[in-house]
Amino acid sequence: MNTLLKQKSRCSEVVDLFSGCGGMALGFFQAGFSISTGIEIDKSAHLTASYNLHWKHGVDREHLNLDISKVNSNVFNNIIKENPIVIGGPPCQAYSMAGRAKLRSLGDERIQTKDKRGYLYQDFLRHALELNANAVVMENVPESTNYDNKNIPELVCEELDNAGYTAYWTLLNSADFGVPQTRERIFVVAVKKEITNQLSLPIPTHQPRSSYIRKQRAFSDSQYFRTALEPEKHLPYWVTVKEAISDLPSLFPASKSPYKLNKLNMAFPYTLKPQNVFQETMRKNVLPAHLVTGHGFRKTVRDFPIFAKMNPGDNYIQAIKIANQLFEQECKRLNITQNTDGYEELRKSIVPPYSSEKFLSKWQKLQLDRPSHTLVAHLSVDTYSHIHPWEPRGISVREAARLQSFPDDFLFNCTMGEAFKQIGNAVPPLLSQAIASSIKPYLN
Repeated sequence: MNTLLKQKSRCSEVVDLFSGCGGMALGFFQAGFSISTGIEIDKSAHLTASYNLHWKHGVDREHLNLDISKVNSNVFNNIIKENPIVIGGPPCQAYSMAGRAKLRSLGDERIQTKDKRGYLYQDFLRHALELNANAVVMENVPESTNYDNKNIPELVCEELDNAGYTAYWTLLNSADFGVPQTRERIFVVAVKKEITNQLSLPIPTHQPRSSYIRKQRAFSDSQYFRTALEPEKHLPYWVTVKEAISDLPSLFPASKSPYKLNKLNMAFPYTLKPQNVFQETMRKNVLPAHLVTGHGFRKTVRDFPIFAKMNPGDNYIQAIKIANQLFEQECKRLNITQNTDGYEELRKSIVPPYSSEKFLSKWQKLQLDRPSHTLVAHLSVDTYSHIHPWEPRGISVREAARLQSFPDDFLFNCTMGEAFKQIGNAVPPLLSQAIASSIKPYLN
């Protein structure tokens, strides 16, 4: 009996550090773990996580709105009763290519190696070890393997190994786990050696179509790296954009449709009944069952006509050509030439001002028959990177959430920009669920 109680206690509590809006924790919750609390410095994301992981379930707890670098594990004294599982994703801006470029543009004093966020993984480890965690899971971008000539996942595994953990790190593609998005992320997974000296890798649930070519990444010189499992050939194919969002309400059928700013708490009826397993999963706990929220999109009036003429898969190269054609047509219609007053004003109202050399990948229209490319936090600024595949607009908050595998009952009670940022920064819950399921047998 005592052995059973001890085994049960190992699996009872999860502490969610750098939680964001709670994507990783939600995956652990879906795998049967209990989410006790977490820490998130962003107030809006902290409230989103607290609502969806605690309050809506009638639980009188919350994530803590704190700076993790300025507190120690004593903040959990009245919350955590046993050795928890510690999970989290330290900020990736100092590691990612986009983040590095942004920092370089701010001057030499802001280059990525001087960005304090690049060392916040140390605070993650500090809390995990202070809490004497039974298991540890840390997420980050692939570029974290080369930060100031350091392989951060390898360093984390080495420290965990020395502290008494069986540890490995791996590179996982979200699409292999039912997420309609080809998002690659690094995961460190560790469990105390006294519990197990072997760990299984997450098992893929979906396979790519034969046309997909995986990027080859060389990590063979890393002691703790393990190659992800290949999806088996009998598995269903990756979830496509069409399969992910085709049942959601139509918002903007034509470029001249009237724009309406939909608040994120407004509810709309689904267009169709669930068309596949993914849509059934996303709608499972929605009440009332026929309504969905979070379906707001950005007002980019200049660009709606451009979006309408873009083909799925088109990027900014095609977009700027379309814009110039629309501008020429309007000049002819109004009989305006380059020497006419109002010529430049008309151009500004039709043609985006961005460089076609630097802005190539910033615009992209989603393709219906394949998963989305990676969603990022820049969605908080604009949604040019993810243009809707059959309506002339950027994707909505709910569509972005679907592409990250957040279920429709996951609510965003915040501004549109905050919601997009939270979604772009999140760990896809279905991917997190697969990782949680891979360690659960050792803790249960």
